[in-house]
Amino acid sequence: MQPLSQTHKDKLVDTFKDLGVCDQLVEACENLGWKIPSKIQAEAIPQALDGKDLIGLAQTGSGKTGAFALPILQALLNSPKAFFACVLSPTRELAIQIHEQFEALGSGIGVKCAVVRFWPKLLVGGVNMKEQIKNLEAQPHIIVATPGRLVDHLCNTKGFSLRTLKYLVLDEADKLLNEEFEKSIDEILNVVPRERSTYLFSATMTKKVKKLQRACLRSNAVKIEVASKYSTVDTLKQHYCFLPAKYKDCYLVYFLIEKSGFSSMVFVRTCDSTSFVALFLRNLGLRAIPINGKMTQSKRLGALRRFKAGECNILVCTDVASRGLDIPSVDMVINYDIPENPKDYIHRVGRTARAGRSGVAISLVSQYQLQFFLQIEKLLGKKLPDIPIQEEEVLLLMERVTEAKRISLLKIKESEGKNSKRRGRDDDDDEGMDKYLGMKNVKSHKKMRK
Repeated sequence: MQPLSQTHKDKLVDTFKDLGVCDQLVEACENLGWKIPSKIQAEAIPQALDGKDLIGLAQTGSGKTGAFALPILQALLNSPKAFFACVLSPTRELAIQIHEQFEALGSGIGVKCAVVRFWPKLLVGGVNMKEQIKNLEAQPHIIVATPGRLVDHLCNTKGFSLRTLKYLVLDEADKLLNEEFEKSIDEILNVVPRERSTYLFSATMTKKVKKLQRACLRSNAVKIEVASKYSTVDTLKQHYCFLPAKYKDCYLVYFLIEKSGFSSMVFVRTCDSTSFVALFLRNLGLRAIPINGKMTQSKRLGALRRFKAGECNILVCTDVASRGLDIPSVDMVINYDIPENPKDYIHRVGRTARAGRSGVAISLVSQYQLQFFLQIEKLLGKKLPDIPIQEEEVLLLMERVTEAKRISLLKIKESEGKNSKRRGRDDDDDEGMDKYLGMKNVKSHKKMRK
């Protein structure tokens, strides 16, 4: 693998045109408000346009999607073909976001150059297969997919193959190398052409990348690092608060009230915790909404839309929301549960302080999670400052928080009702979520669903 030359690193770049991006795409960037290339874009795009394979390591919110999307689109302009490129993502939400980015950059191409009918298509789980099959039959140029659903189509959709593929992108590559995706990634690599360009991008990389290098990167591959291996942006203020576990909910509410004008993401460990924490926060008058992997895709997207629109300013989530989501308005990230894998911390706090903006990250550390927090500090290579808080002030909230939690537990038990079967619980939970997401006629909605 070739390291990026120092000469290229030191070269000053003022515009996308300086990088070799064509006029049509320069105009598309300007329409999106992209005036000056980010560091990862400035270093990756010329190498990609020269036909090199890439491993791109950059902090979250640094413009990695543009770094691989622009070279692919420029190549597509020169040689429009069906199934030209495939982008793989570990989560549905990130896949949808990448799809939207491609659509935004490619929207002007159809106007400027009629020979290219830009058409990305999305293949993710939680969506009707038949509808996706129709999209594939229309011969799209670009596919954005989660690995499992792509393998489903490769195995079961008649006439669909990736034999003509020219570009393969693995976004959040380190996550895609985990065991849960290993089988799907291997199956995909076995059916795509060996003669292609391959891009691997992430905010964190692992030793497993070496395995994938041997499997799918050519000898001309270039590794580009615009940040240290496990770093956060300078505009992010990181703190921790050491507290007794029994008072953690009080501290959470205290910080959310103190920063009531902020848009905040609260990370918890389990799907059930997202629902409970969001519920007791709502019982305190806070505008919280949950998102987790057990929710249907439509509800996950609905929660994200409401959060982005500001209707709810607190998103309670699992690590399903920690990767790649670009929500510009996030002011604060709270680690309610400390992640056991310290790399997940990098991705969580990367939801704020994006694209040069400032942000705050607060970790609520109890005696039971101290070891995980110490691993995070070791990974970052520095000690994080604590927040001096008067516990007496926090405990003034104890009575209200305790009552809100009591009411929330009663509601959860009521929703379970007499039927202890999982399907019954899911239906009741869905009804509560439907009401919160603004579906007025819940009963008719459920009949339609059945």
